[in-house]
Amino acid sequence: MQITPQLIMLGTGNAMCTRCYNTCFYLMTQGGGMLVDAGGGNGIFNQLQKAGIAYEQIHHIFVTHCHTDHIMGVIWLIRKISPMMHRGKYRGTLTIYCHDEVKHALVTMCNLMIPTKIVSAIGDSIIIREVTDGEQVKIDDLDVTFFDIGSTKTKQFGFRAVLPDARRLVCLGDEPYNPCAEHYVRNADWLMAEAFCLNRDQATFRPYEKHHSTALDAGYIAQELGIKNLLLYHTEDTTLETRRTAYTAEAASRFTGNIVVPNDLETVVL
Repeated sequence: MQITPQLIMLGTGNAMCTRCYNTCFYLMTQGGGMLVDAGGGNGIFNQLQKAGIAYEQIHHIFVTHCHTDHIMGVIWLIRKISPMMHRGKYRGTLTIYCHDEVKHALVTMCNLMIPTKIVSAIGDSIIIREVTDGEQVKIDDLDVTFFDIGSTKTKQFGFRAVLPDARRLVCLGDEPYNPCAEHYVRNADWLMAEAFCLNRDQATFRPYEKHHSTALDAGYIAQELGIKNLLLYHTEDTTLETRRTAYTAEAASRFTGNIVVPNDLETVVL
């Protein structure tokens, strides 16, 4: 069966959301796929089950940074998949791509929190692969370049993926665009950008104090950089019923391209 490149949005909310899961997604192509982050807990199991994604098909994970709402779900996946490997229910290896600080955090937490027998898979069938700024990696049928987003909080990487049809998808993690990443972002076919809240709700959510931005900001950046399709995520969760309409309208006041504001468990066809 032919599979069109798609994003399965496992979560779309920021760290403190309770009405939707933390932002993470599965980028699926004909040749395979890559899970990006895993949220903050074992709720990732529920999201994967609802999305119909089997653990056996997850062979590549990218972790953007060390914040709990992105990294802790990865610990749970290691805890789940390692015993499956021991029982012969998972074929092949699991590779986790991350920068040096995430690698150190993952190894430390696994050693502290997970039984020794399970941790023993790390370095053998579970490979934590450190990547550097600008490093290119072939992941199934994706050409992926990891890059430092220039975070103002903690070290964070995003990525640019060249899809099998040569279109480019860029993920900026969960912080606003930094000009240091222009080389990777400009003229992308798809840009995945955080939008912590609406511009009109700044007083309530204080995005700039938290090093985040608004849907209006994302729309402006997308227009300036020649983006074709803008996907907004990592939002607050108090306006889920109106989020798609309101965030789209605000971003559209600055951006003339296509705007997607997905809900949890939605599939976005690229």
